[in-house]
Amino acid sequence: MLLQRSKNTRNRAFCVNTISDGDPLEIYTDRDGEVILKKYSPIGEMSSFAKDYTESLFRSLGHIACIVDRDQVVAASGVSKKELWDKPISPDLESAIQARQTVTSNRTGGGKIVPVTNEEDVSGYTAQVVSPIIADGEAIGAVLLLSREQGARMGDTEIKVAETAAGIVGRQMEQ
Repeated sequence: MLLQRSKNTRNRAFCVNTISDGDPLEIYTDRDGEVILKKYSPIGEMSSFAKDYTESLFRSLGHIACIVDRDQVVAASGVSKKELWDKPISPDLESAIQARQTVTSNRTGGGKIVPVTNEEDVSGYTAQVVSPIIADGEAIGAVLLLSREQGARMGDTEIKVAETAAGIVGRQMEQ
């Protein structure tokens, strides 16, 4: 949000969308010749695949499963659609993706849960795995496994499943 202040006029607020260097864009023009820039999400283009994949992970492991790109949640299973889908990801999650390292957090071990979205209350989560999706050398998103069960722990099995899923999605993006 950008706020314009002036002494003699009312303040004006503007919504600002940022485009970073290297972000993929779609460029359109309308009939009046105006240029429209739209961020392009390679993972979002395969949303039905992502939805099926998260559903499969949820059914196999019993944990909430999400796939995110660098901007928003693309698919989630094990939670209501309104809770996570199409919501912008948190800066903490964006940093975890950019770090290109699998992150595991278990509350029982004193770990800090990375919020998926800005408006999310992470106090309900007890364990988490975040595994970055790498395609063509770029960190383009992540596969997340989350649990709300008391005493749940993300172990080697969940870490390997998340890393394998992220690898498969990354390879799918390269094709």
